[in-house]
Amino acid sequence: MKSTNGVFTENVTVDRLLGDRVELRQPVNGYRAAIDPVFLAASIPASAGDSILDAGCGTAAAALCLAARAPDVAVTGLELQPEMVRFARENIDANAMGARVGIMQGDVANPPHDVLDRLFDHVMANPPYMEARAGNPPPDPIRATAMVEGDAGIETWITFAASVLKSKGTFTLIHRAERLAHILSAMEGRFGDIRVFPLWPGPGMDKPAKRLLVQARKGVNSPLSLLPGMILHQQDGSYTHDAETVLRQAAPIHV
Repeated sequence: MKSTNGVFTENVTVDRLLGDRVELRQPVNGYRAAIDPVFLAASIPASAGDSILDAGCGTAAAALCLAARAPDVAVTGLELQPEMVRFARENIDANAMGARVGIMQGDVANPPHDVLDRLFDHVMANPPYMEARAGNPPPDPIRATAMVEGDAGIETWITFAASVLKSKGTFTLIHRAERLAHILSAMEGRFGDIRVFPLWPGPGMDKPAKRLLVQARKGVNSPLSLLPGMILHQQDGSYTHDAETVLRQAAPIHV
């Protein structure tokens, strides 16, 4: 059985994000969006009329969450894998957001002219976390492409973001804390006013942050800021109030 867009529906789940504001179809196997795209979308300082590029948009989870939270912005998704592009387009249709969210297939290492010919107010990205040839990649090829860097390493993603941003526009990405040094090195000379926002797994300082939001502005020279960040879980494993307001109530994150 297939949907109208060609996605096989027998291997698909229908999930809800932002307290049922967003309906997301995802493959049962392969890459599946969790909370990272929700936090990424919440951190974008978008105003009415702004244009946002979601680089490596996957199934469009972050793009749809941002569009649901900020109804007067336009979001363009760029995605490499054809299977994910089909899911993204189906999700846009399911959420009736075709007027404000669009998807293009393409590679950040060789982007289409329709992207390069524009300048965006904001770029957001959830790039592959694992370095090429590091560790054991997932056996599923779609999941592996989403999680492990190919020819496009983190510097390629950051260079691309700088090339399509307006002056003083923001670039925001969510990434592993262990890659922060690589991120800061690649941003040098391209971005300033860099803000690092840790996502702490639980209360206390015994567990280091595994994920970071990093936000920077193109062509400015303000110094780096290390922010307090957000604690995600309480002692019993449930989400904290702050995390719940982001995940369920579409609250923004002020990076």
